[in-house]
Formats: sequence, structure tokens, C-alpha cells
Amino acid sequence: MDGSDHQSPGSTAETASAQGQNLADAVPSVLDRRLRWRRVLLKLSGEAFAAEHGPGGPAQTEAGAEPRVGLNYATIRGIASEVVAAHHSGVEIAIVIGAGNIVRGERAAQAGMERAAADYMGMLGTVINSMALQDALEKQGVQTRVMSAIAMAEVAEPFIRRRAIRHLEKGRVVVLAGGTGNPFFTTDTAASLRANEIRADAVLKATNVDGIYDKDPRKFSDAVRHTHITYDECIQKNLRVMDQTAFTFCREYDIPIIVFDIAQPGNIRRVVLGESIGTLVGRSI
Repeated sequence: MDGSDHQSPGSTAETASAQGQNLADAVPSVLDRRLRWRRVLLKLSGEAFAAEHGPGGPAQTEAGAEPRVGLNYATIRGIASEVVAAHHSGVEIAIVIGAGNIVRGERAAQAGMERAAADYMGMLGTVINSMALQDALEKQGVQTRVMSAIAMAEVAEPFIRRRAIRHLEKGRVVVLAGGTGNPFFTTDTAASLRANEIRADAVLKATNVDGIYDKDPRKFSDAVRHTHITYDECIQKNLRVMDQTAFTFCREYDIPIIVFDIAQPGNIRRVVLGESIGTLVGRSI
């Protein structure tokens, strides 16, 4: 037998200890009993990946200003740490990320590019963001799989619904890239579609404000935040926190949406533990 195959008593003990730790990690924590949502779909904006790190970092510039572009790696690590904290509470997490920090199909089309081509560029941008988040998550000890709606076998698995569910059941974070795989659909719509496919309990919409208001809180100091609002109200009032197709899809399949501020540390974990933050979008108040 080659010497490299031999294990000393010390190494055997270390292996057993590691196996015991892995087993302990697999057992739901005490916090798990208090989870409001057992499986969630987290929707992140691409612009948040370009924002400054720290409290208030992912918040965008004034309304109408040019969005930030590129990747801020400190911010991505900060977002990853928020996901890790929620994951350690026992919740199963799938993530959909936009690509507004790289290319936004609608803006490219307005500049004269053919819309379908612009949207495909946006899908590629979501893969870049997904790979960046995967790296940050795995450096913090959480196994992560990127699954893409468009084929690119060298960097991501193809999205297969049953395989995605199995990854979640094994305690992995799944990052769903490539949107729906079709042009003319936003990543908000992709998030609502994937949430239904993987049987998520809720869509967590991370934004740069702490919920849905009756008017723009950046312009009106007397704006009032809704704690609960219906899908129909969001559609009728044309609230832009998500697109109309996403709201309609979630209403059709009764998937709750929680809109909350990603800039506040610990908010993702607070949402899954049932704390009353942000705005809950559902069928009735």
C-alpha cells in the first residue's frame, strides 16, 4: 500500500471530528423552528453589486441619475455575508440577480440596439454577477451552484428544475442566472417564474428602500410605508418595485412578495425569521 493511503490515529480522529461537524451543520438549528419561510427566492438588483459597501451602500443615487456600473467586490462580499447569515438559520435560498450594473437591455434598446440582442447581453451580464456572488459565498464556506437558463457548460450548470430543488435540499445556495432564457422578460419575471418552479414559499425582493410607499419617499417627506398591500393594488397603481408581469404571475400562483431594504445588515435573516420589516405583497390585507 502506498504511504499516502495510510491514516494515522490522529488523522482518523480529525476526520471523524470533521464528519461530526458536517453532521451537526446538517441538523436544523434552533432558529430553524422559528422560520417563517422554509425556501425562498431572493431577488437582487445588479446595481447593488456596483454600490458602495456599508450601511446605505447599496442605495442608489438620486432618482433619474445614471446607475452605477461594474463590480464592487467589497459590496458583493457584504451581500454574501447577509445571505450566509440567513442560510445558517436553516432556510433554503435560491437567488436571481439582475445585470443593471453591466448592461440593461431596455437602456441599450433606447440607445438604438436591437432589443432582443440587448436582452441577451443582459442575460450574459447576470451570469457574470452570479459567478461573482458564487465566489464570495464559497469563500465564506457555503456551497453554491450557478444554474443558467442559457447554455454555458464551462461556467454554469443548465437550469433543470428537479436538480435545482435537489441542490436546495442538500443545503446549497442556488444562483439562477440567464433570466428566463428569453428576451423581452425582466429578471423580476424570471424570479417569479423560478420561485414557482422550485416551490419557494416567498419571493424576497431586495431594494434600496425599506418597503413600498404610497409615494416616492425620496421626494416626499410625508410618504407612508405600506406594511401589507395586495397584488391588485400594485398592478392598478403601476408600482415599479417589480414589473407588472412579475406581480401578475405571483398573484396567479399566490406567491407572497416581501419588499425590504438590502442595505440594512441582517434584513434577509430577519425576513425569513418572520420579523415585520418591509412590505408584504399578498392577495388580501
